Amino acid sequence: MLDATDIYSDTPDRDTMGGRLSRARDAIGLSVAELARRLGVKAATIQAWESDRAQPRANRLAMLAGVLNVSLSWLLHGVGASPADESRSELVSAVSANLKRIRRLQEETARLVSQIENDLQRAANGH
Repeated sequence: MLDATDIYSDTPDRDTMGGRLSRARDAIGLSVAELARRLGVKAATIQAWESDRAQPRANRLAMLAGVLNVSLSWLLHGVGASPADESRSELVSAVSANLKRIRRLQEETARLVSQIENDLQRAANGH
């Protein structure tokens, strides 16, 4: 747990509460419908919270923090560790792997295009 000097010296997350809520829900892989079911509210209510058209009541805030495994201070004010901090390295690894795969596919595609062009040229020349 962070002490008060750490909390107030950290740069707060500048996102809105709805944005933080949405990111925390995504970080644990819950759909809007699944989160709504766990909290006993309608999916439209979650959508209103995430789009900052409405704010959850105090009892729902505590439940949200528990279900999403985040602190109330982060959810409300953006101070403390975000849930994305832990999964960010996994995301970077996955994106890097996909980028490498795309580059290999691009090289293979370029080689095949070149081979097809050569075959067409030989066919046009009657060879």
